[in-house]
Amino acid sequence: MALILDTGPLYASLDRSDADHAACRQLIEEANEILVIPAPVLVEVDYWIHARLHAGVLVAVLDDIVAGAYVVEDLRPADYERVRELCDRYADADVGFVDAAVLAIVERLDEPKLATLDQRHFRLLRPRHVDALRLVP
Repeated sequence: MALILDTGPLYASLDRSDADHAACRQLIEEANEILVIPAPVLVEVDYWIHARLHAGVLVAVLDDIVAGAYVVEDLRPADYERVRELCDRYADADVGFVDAAVLAIVERLDEPKLATLDQRHFRLLRPRHVDALRLVP
């Protein structure tokens, strides 16, 4: 099994001033599973790092990826079909590309849980492979 990381927990684990820093840092540090970052999440994390922190934090994340601390999961062609379907179905709920991509990867990897701080969207989204995702932390 793997722990798939949405933007919120990954960013919060990096930003000591974030209210969720301690819980997210502990979640990541104590995980006994492969830590998976959906590739689109990296773009959002990069945005928040540059807006609130400094570029050295992104370099440290990339160093961790290179060292094998995280696995980056790219979207596959079938995932884009699912992303499109989700963006269309949940357009009124403001579900965007990254959230839809995260769910598509969660489904493809058949994971029952997701590390996210976005309770609103991920409680609304209905995965294909389970009745509802278990959201952590």
